[in-house]
Amino acid sequence: MTEGGQPVEHELTAEQAVALVAAKAVRVSPGTRAGLWKVRDNGYVGAAVIGGVEVRITPKTPVDRVFFLLGYARRPRGWRQGEVDAGDHPELLPALAHAYALAADRALRQGVLQGYLEMEEALPVVRGRIREADQIRRRYGLPLPVEVRYDDYTVDIAENRLLLAASSRLLRLPGVAVQTRRTLRHVIARLAGVTALVPGRPLPVWRPSRINTRYHTALGLAELVLRGASYELDDGTAVRVNGLLVEMWRVFEDFVTVALTEALRPYGGRSELQDKRHHLDHGRRVLLNPDLVRYVIDSGGAEIPAAVVDSKYKISTGPEGHSADLYQMLAYCTVLGLDHGHLVYAEGGAEPYRHVVRGAGIEIMQHAIDLTLPPADLLDAIERLAESIVRTDDDHELMASYS
Repeated sequence: MTEGGQPVEHELTAEQAVALVAAKAVRVSPGTRAGLWKVRDNGYVGAAVIGGVEVRITPKTPVDRVFFLLGYARRPRGWRQGEVDAGDHPELLPALAHAYALAADRALRQGVLQGYLEMEEALPVVRGRIREADQIRRRYGLPLPVEVRYDDYTVDIAENRLLLAASSRLLRLPGVAVQTRRTLRHVIARLAGVTALVPGRPLPVWRPSRINTRYHTALGLAELVLRGASYELDDGTAVRVNGLLVEMWRVFEDFVTVALTEALRPYGGRSELQDKRHHLDHGRRVLLNPDLVRYVIDSGGAEIPAAVVDSKYKISTGPEGHSADLYQMLAYCTVLGLDHGHLVYAEGGAEPYRHVVRGAGIEIMQHAIDLTLPPADLLDAIERLAESIVRTDDDHELMASYS
């Protein structure tokens, strides 16, 4: 399938159709006859095997541009487009596997990274520090073995565990090129002595530093690979998916908010992402969750909201189109005490427009970002958006001072 394309008909068993519906990776509806089902994307791109069905969803945005957007994840881990080689693969999963294999191989060329790992063991000799409470509780006064805690200089650290897990997982996925698989096996061979992750447990935490700089790109991609291992449904049920699927609306939201935060920094103030401190009602039962709120310091030294931004990958479904987006932004502006707000769409979802709300004096600016632009031009568009937001703030402050 192609993201945003027309539904395609496939023969599926009832069990396969149920599995696809449960995973929510695609939308499924009855076809023209029994056993035939219409399948279309549900906002994801990538490839996966779900209920025995191999699903491939090609992004409408070029893959190299998707990688650029992924470099602006909500918690960026150090890689940017210039460091990622997606090759000539038109689909996301083969391209990601190719990029990760090259990045991991490059990271290990200087040798496998080692670091200190805190160990707790019972040993016949004293090493490091004695864990006195454990010694008394477990050994009942016996001198040996000794419960100790020490730092071991080893390759079995979080960074290498992530590389091993991502490499092993990609080898099990469909559609990965032969040459990429060969590189992945070479990476795994280099990681001898590293402990495999336990499925279902949280990923180990690593922290960017000068020492692990050469690992940053590979680790960023590894985390992306491993995050695609399962999906949690609205009822809390976890569905395992053997593949990698990426929600494009989330990718777009992360790119807009993170890149816009960087572009707004020279203008002062601060930007809060996913600001959950505000509620629609006095009873604080209806939580508001704008994508970005910009705060500035007023003349009295207090921090106040200056702008609110919400990103929309596409127009809301339903007969009202993007009216729901406008109502949502109107609520944000009302609660935050702002007379203007900004909606940012991926171009094609909506065109630039300025809405003036009758009887409220609130303006809602509708912006459009063209995701097919080269990376440098995309960032220029974000810079212009930041300038527009700040200029709007200043214009409204000036009007308020004269009123």
